[in-house]
Amino acid sequence: MWRPTAYSEDDFAEFREAISATPIKAVLIHAVYLINCATTDREMRKRSLASLTQSLRVGEGIGAVGVVLHAGSAKKDDVGKAIARAGKVIKQALDETDRCHLHLEDTAGAGGTLGRSFEELAAMLDAAGGGKRLGVCLDSCHLFASGYDVSTPKSLGEVIDEFDRVVGLDRLGSLHVNDSTVKLGSNRDRHAIMGEGELGERGCAVFMSEPRFEKLPGVLETGRDSGAPAAEDVALAKKLRTRGKSARARTRSKR
Repeated sequence: MWRPTAYSEDDFAEFREAISATPIKAVLIHAVYLINCATTDREMRKRSLASLTQSLRVGEGIGAVGVVLHAGSAKKDDVGKAIARAGKVIKQALDETDRCHLHLEDTAGAGGTLGRSFEELAAMLDAAGGGKRLGVCLDSCHLFASGYDVSTPKSLGEVIDEFDRVVGLDRLGSLHVNDSTVKLGSNRDRHAIMGEGELGERGCAVFMSEPRFEKLPGVLETGRDSGAPAAEDVALAKKLRTRGKSARARTRSKR
């Protein structure tokens, strides 16, 4: 919904206290999917700005690592102009808030969605002012669907090398960990339960064990319980990460 929830300072304090008693080490907020910072509709941009600003303020209140954003869609408009519009809205939202970081999420490349390539992500970061609070959230499903092969240690390593060249590893702030129901380069955003898609258990293990992801917060978005992750899904994710790290260690020992 566009209408924001009115949280109080007491609500924020209660959340921070509750989360401190859990094993959860990081919290991410996902901005609402209605947001389109790139739209040509001024009223929609105004609403997008208000919603994004509210998310950043809530992030500050609860001590979130960041707010993850789908920046928007160019639709049939010129991509460069769409990125400029999106950057202006994002910069204004950051200027109106103080501390919480904003992570632009890569997209699967369907339609005119912005962020389908590292070049587009870099352009949006620049258009938004390139400040220190700007970062990127990489989604394993979206990467695979948009043509970045993240299924093997070698191919994933090359993808992250490219990200470093184009965007910079210092901008990588968080991860979404999902399998994909569609094949490499299909440009469709179709998440699969971990290990049951095109990446499979091996590909998911590879992604989660990438050394340069080691201390990043990651969110598992899919599960068997009505699509929401349950304890068993988290347990599988941890198991696959351990399996991936072990496989990498064996490879290194053979060199």
